[in-house]
Amino acid sequence: MISIHRLPHPAALTVAVLATLLPAPAQAQTWPTRPVRLVVPYVPGGATDLVSRIVAEQLTPKLGQQMVVDNRPGATGTIAFTGVAEANPDGYTLITAADSLTLLPSAYKNLKFDPRTSFVPISLMSTQPLVLAVHATVPAKSVKEFIALAKTRSLSFGTSGTGTSQHLSGELIKNMTGIDMVHIPYKGGGQAIVDLSGGQVPAAVLGSSTVIPQTKTGRVRILAVTSKKRSTALPDIPTLDESGLKGFDVYQWTAMLAPAKTPKAIISRLNKEVTAILKDPAASDRLRNAGFEPQTSSPEEVAKLIGDGMARWGKLIQELKLDIR
Repeated sequence: MISIHRLPHPAALTVAVLATLLPAPAQAQTWPTRPVRLVVPYVPGGATDLVSRIVAEQLTPKLGQQMVVDNRPGATGTIAFTGVAEANPDGYTLITAADSLTLLPSAYKNLKFDPRTSFVPISLMSTQPLVLAVHATVPAKSVKEFIALAKTRSLSFGTSGTGTSQHLSGELIKNMTGIDMVHIPYKGGGQAIVDLSGGQVPAAVLGSSTVIPQTKTGRVRILAVTSKKRSTALPDIPTLDESGLKGFDVYQWTAMLAPAKTPKAIISRLNKEVTAILKDPAASDRLRNAGFEPQTSSPEEVAKLIGDGMARWGKLIQELKLDIR
């Protein structure tokens, strides 16, 4: 049997050859000429996925090419981050990182990437506090009452998984109050909130955007937010700092990153476009209505956030001798 191979059109070959000959600045000026992939390291429907899709939808017309959201969950995000770190740094593969990225070096000793050097930050996209929430049948209307209750009976708390800022926030609450709660890790915030609203788990530490819709059903009650400042989405809910856990300040963030060595011109273009998107009510109002705070930044500010997070959580994990894998 004779195999017949279809040869590329001569014009396509010419474009491909020229692209390899162009210096990085020239390539950046012509970028993008095909769809751009935005990898999300977690399951669809979660907080990181929602933010990614809102921003990607608005980026598509600005770039003139389709932004394709590609969910790649597994191993607490390490599969996705490894793949993007090893991708061609040509601007066609990006990734949405959450604050949990800063925990990975403490959980996995043989990572194939370094959060500080394997990626180049583009911009923050959103922030949101975590919340300490309980099922409506739990007889605690405040953090003080919850702590007192936890000292008289065995309680458990659900989170979106082991080795997340939600998990460590719960451990920090335990450490600061002297209570003992059993951690129940789920494979995502969606599964955790289902069990919290159903009463299968009495308490949870989750992203505010995950919990707020369930408060409207009357099945879930939020006791406090974890950020030091009150949330604009929950102005009447006290912070843990206000509730006696002085200095408690934890919030989730999402940021867009690219593989290291991605041309600076592409990074600058993306930073400019993402900033414009998050200042536009078309995206910012959708994020706020979902419980997020739109947040932009310089690439350098994201880099500092990653470094600071690695130092902070690494120290806590070591002090509490936690196994977060």
